[in-house]
Amino acid sequence: MDYDGGFHEVEKDGKLYLVYHHPKYRPIPQIKSPSSSAEVANHDHPPLPLFICPSVRWRKDYSRDSTLFLIKSSPEFVLSSKVGDHHVVLPLFWCNNKNFGRECDYYFCTKCLRKYHKECVESPLKIKHPYYPHHSPLQLYYHKDYTDCIHCGREMAHGLIYHCTVYQTFMHPICAMKPIPIVIDQQKTHDHPLTFFPRQSSLICNVCGFLEKHPTYVCLRCNFVAHRGCVESPHTIKISRHHHRISRVYSLRYEKWLCGVCRQSIDGNYGAYTCNECGDYYYAVHKKCALGKDVWDGEELKGVPEKDDIAKDAPPFFKIFEGVVHYFLHDDHHLRLERNILYDENKFCEACVMPIIEDEFYSCAECDFFI
Repeated sequence: MDYDGGFHEVEKDGKLYLVYHHPKYRPIPQIKSPSSSAEVANHDHPPLPLFICPSVRWRKDYSRDSTLFLIKSSPEFVLSSKVGDHHVVLPLFWCNNKNFGRECDYYFCTKCLRKYHKECVESPLKIKHPYYPHHSPLQLYYHKDYTDCIHCGREMAHGLIYHCTVYQTFMHPICAMKPIPIVIDQQKTHDHPLTFFPRQSSLICNVCGFLEKHPTYVCLRCNFVAHRGCVESPHTIKISRHHHRISRVYSLRYEKWLCGVCRQSIDGNYGAYTCNECGDYYYAVHKKCALGKDVWDGEELKGVPEKDDIAKDAPPFFKIFEGVVHYFLHDDHHLRLERNILYDENKFCEACVMPIIEDEFYSCAECDFFI
């Protein structure tokens, strides 16, 4: 019999969370009286079934005709006469696990000798998720292409994912089962606590200025809205597209401005990053552009002396030999100096995102990279 996963409210250390449960694999704990025996208490944790290796599971439903196909098979192991189906995964318990007991973080396949997340192994076919309270449950799919997880923002390669067919969004299994704080107290983003608000489709985020189908938190006192991924945005950073540090602000001096990375318009009524030295009248960047993995090094610089930037700064390129350089944002290949004989409307500079109209430019012979 198939079961759907869901969430219930739990208080932990004085804070409320929405915590994932499954009626068979992660049942909701029952409150016991002090006189309850250990034997009765153990009924809260019935023995788990044997699970099948995820790599065997998705192959049962594999489709060559689509990059996204629905998983229909159960995660539980069923004895089969087929030799290839005998992939059983066993829970891993680490020797330094302080909470050694029934819980584990990983499973190990005894056949293919691979380690898998607990959430990926136990993933049910459907999860009723708080991010989409009025939609059908998220369904488990296998995705053969690259996409982004709506919860953590990281890129997902091929593998099992949960998919909302209404919003066309995706989540890792491990992200789909993470506890959701009902209230967030994040002073670096907002002065008041922010409350989880699942109806996100019509609210523009005050931090990034975009209308996205992302998990949302709100402050009713201030009419303040923030995506879950924007709540913990860094305050001060250094990016590869500008010489000075840039800092997060919640509005700009002008209503419209061009982003220093993508060259598209910024709505000045919402958040962005601006240069402390140049001012927002000269340089501003979208939040999502500033935090791109090819633009920002991932370091929060608030409280770090600016003199440290000088020691860390490296030249953007160094010469290999005459006419050939190595550019720091293109580690895979060297760039060769070329002359622009004919204008090509499909050639854009990777640094300023403007068409290449100069007489000379650098290009990569291995891929379409120009600067």
